[in-house]
Amino acid sequence: MRRSDFRFGLPQSLIAQRPLDSRSASRLLVLAGDSIRHCQFGDLPDLLGADDLLVVNDSRVIKARLLAQKDSGGRAEVLLERILDTNRALCQVRVSKPLKGNRCLYQDGHRIDVVDRDGEFYLLDFNAPVAEYLDAHGDVPLPPYIERSPDATDEARYQTVYASVPGAVAAPTAGLHFDDDVLDRLRAKGMDIASVTLHVGAGTFQPVREDDLSRHRMHSESYAIPKATRRAIDECEGRVVAVGTTVVRTLESAAATGEDRGETRLFITPGYRFRVVDALITNFHLPESTLLMLVSAFAGAEPVRRAYEVAVQQRYRFFSYGDAMLCERREAGSV
Repeated sequence: MRRSDFRFGLPQSLIAQRPLDSRSASRLLVLAGDSIRHCQFGDLPDLLGADDLLVVNDSRVIKARLLAQKDSGGRAEVLLERILDTNRALCQVRVSKPLKGNRCLYQDGHRIDVVDRDGEFYLLDFNAPVAEYLDAHGDVPLPPYIERSPDATDEARYQTVYASVPGAVAAPTAGLHFDDDVLDRLRAKGMDIASVTLHVGAGTFQPVREDDLSRHRMHSESYAIPKATRRAIDECEGRVVAVGTTVVRTLESAAATGEDRGETRLFITPGYRFRVVDALITNFHLPESTLLMLVSAFAGAEPVRRAYEVAVQQRYRFFSYGDAMLCERREAGSV
């Protein structure tokens, strides 16, 4: 398949710039086979069964964006990719000219050393614990399509209510729709809720540059599946319902490798045969993105294309702070 197969027209006005007042007030498009229904996210407990297992990503977003200056005086914007050890991290650094080793950045008089370059990323030594430094001096790393600076609202709302393991630079956005009321109602009907951890890196916002998808290489992300979650999946008598594409990639990566902890570069496109996930809750994604390709593989390229056409016509809100979609798995080979 080709990148251009996943192109669609999206009015700029449908890209959500702010969250709704209530998390679960978002709309929910339900795609089952070829049928489409329009619901509210608060209806989710009525759409899932007591024997279903909900799997969420408990990754917590850290303040991964930092404004600094080059030692030459120019402006630099640092966006964390991942923390490597206490003081060192792999980062994107947006500067007018590429940095070289032995250079440094300054942020409020604090020195950050440029150690090396790794492809599009830089290895930086913060000369301080990275997580603590970013928490004190960084900003919430809103996605590039949100065209405003982060504010106090984003610190709470660009985070799931169940986030607990720090390390992500982007929220697992399908989970942003859940509030305590929805979760309590799911538990009240007897559903189990399990968690995995996959820390989304800055590379998730990198576009697919190759039109031939067989030539695209995914960025690496770390994942972990606790023993309790593995047991819940093995004992599930209903559907395994993934909250977001990060959960899908985590569970399917583990199924492919037999490892419940590791690194994944899994790139899912139509034709992929899913082994674990039966239903998916997800947001509406960017044209030509790997996330849209995954959803198309899961629910069928043609049904997803039609669902997105309907979503645009019905003025659903798109991307991180947008509306949601619940879809069922379509067998590989179906269109």
